[in-house]
Amino acid sequence: MLFGGKKATVLLFIGDAAVFVLSLWVTLFIRYRVLPTQEIWALHAAPFGLLFCAWLLVFYMAGLYGKQVVRLESELWGTIVRTQIFNIILAALFFFLIPFFGIAPKTNLGIYLVVSLAGILLWRLSIFPGVSAPGARVAAALVGTGPEVDELVAAVNANPRYPFSFEVIVGMDQLQRDFSGFVQKLEHSRVALLVVDAEHDATRALLPKIYRLIFGPRRYQFANFYAVYEEVFDRVPLSLLRYDWFLKNVSLSSATPYAVLKRLIDLIGGILMGFVTLIIAPFVWIGMKLEGPGPLFIEQERIGKGGVRVRTFKFRTMERNDRGEWIGAGGNRVTKLGGFLRRISLDEFPQFINVLRGELSLIGPRNDIAGLAERLAAEIPYYNVRYVVKPGITGWAQINQQYEQGNISPQSVAETKVRLAYDFYYIKNRSLALDLIIALKTFKRMLFRVSPW
Repeated sequence: MLFGGKKATVLLFIGDAAVFVLSLWVTLFIRYRVLPTQEIWALHAAPFGLLFCAWLLVFYMAGLYGKQVVRLESELWGTIVRTQIFNIILAALFFFLIPFFGIAPKTNLGIYLVVSLAGILLWRLSIFPGVSAPGARVAAALVGTGPEVDELVAAVNANPRYPFSFEVIVGMDQLQRDFSGFVQKLEHSRVALLVVDAEHDATRALLPKIYRLIFGPRRYQFANFYAVYEEVFDRVPLSLLRYDWFLKNVSLSSATPYAVLKRLIDLIGGILMGFVTLIIAPFVWIGMKLEGPGPLFIEQERIGKGGVRVRTFKFRTMERNDRGEWIGAGGNRVTKLGGFLRRISLDEFPQFINVLRGELSLIGPRNDIAGLAERLAAEIPYYNVRYVVKPGITGWAQINQQYEQGNISPQSVAETKVRLAYDFYYIKNRSLALDLIIALKTFKRMLFRVSPW
């Protein structure tokens, strides 16, 4: 339904792949000053074919196929330049470490960087916007109330790539008082699509009338508000959730192939995290001693699946043990080394013990320190539902949510509510494919925080 999503992503992917291939042909032409022969092309096709696959993966990890890239182009130029420079460095390491292809294309890589950058920028900034932009936008009506309604209207109407715009916005109370007036607005604005919060109690009483609009002579298209909101924001509309939403969308079944494979991946990842922890622990200890006194590890009581208390270990990142306060509360500050460890998530690695025990997963909703979890549960409705699945070291919220400047985790109830909306989206849609996306984006964020990529 939303052209700014899957269709645009597929088109971008095909276009990027075509630019990579064409750029190689142009590079060989410039390098050898003749049309590339079949022999020259065959010599380069195999290694560069592998690199093309890796580069497309890097583009994905860099967020170049996300909705924000389709919508927002203000930062696209810089992102493409940084990412393609990273790709060329990756290619140089590839040919250095795997010298089995009979070529050492130092000059070719330099030429290819210029050619491919020009090609990608031309494709992304000039050609793609023209071929992907939809025609005239369809008029839509939105029936619902709440802050998420206003948020959705602002996001869709400000983005010309969506094939519709909200021309009629009607609250529940107004719809109940004057349904015939609502119908007149639909006809006056030539609305073709109805987006309705069908779960609201007031809407349910009007469903027979809405049904007649959808299947009557005008045959309006219909979309559930929840589905549209999730597609635009990749999270659920938190303030509109009710108990029946959880009964419909949250499954507690664990005896599935997904659960078995997820546990196997956790065991492999936990072992790798353990090796990394053993290697870096001496260096972290030296760095901590240079900053001041304090233990290498901290022990915390956190909430596990089903609300069970779990004892976890992390590298210490604050001046004293973290008791679940917002950063800066009580005078407890993050150390310089601790800030670095947090930025690249190395402070989490000692939790490999909990992963191997089965108390944590590599991917899932981020768990809280017990005291903080209790306070948040008292302030935020349905908060403890996030613990129906096993908590994770990284998750959907961690790769999507933007926090206040300088923070890499929620530092207020308001930010925690947004995190919860992402958590519920993950719980509803969890799968190996979604876990793979989270893993790739997490790896990218770790690199981004220590490099210009």
